[in-house]
Amino acid sequence: MLGTLRRATDFDRVRREGTRWRGRYCTLSVARAPQADTPTRAGYVVSRAVGKAVKRNRARRLLREAMRRLADRLLPGWDIVLIAQPPIADPKTRMAHVYDELIWLLDKARLIQAPTTEK
Repeated sequence: MLGTLRRATDFDRVRREGTRWRGRYCTLSVARAPQADTPTRAGYVVSRAVGKAVKRNRARRLLREAMRRLADRLLPGWDIVLIAQPPIADPKTRMAHVYDELIWLLDKARLIQAPTTEK
């Protein structure tokens, strides 16, 4: 399950205390959650540098959907902030591009588990 960061203090704490990795479509910042037994929470930042409202909303939807697909593979007890970069607003950018980059960034941050296969 994936929670949502909502308070500005949480965003500030992740940026201040966290570690950052940058990709082409987004920047990933991660920090330990205040309570270790909580599910991982994610917050999204899409600035006006990405484009007008339609492009910003599309970028936010792409990031949210990619995180939703990865939610069951994330380690619990972390707060994540995803900051969209302007190339995500390119009309040629597809969900698969953002998803693959997010897997790569989360793997660098060591927050992703290998998928479990049930027989």
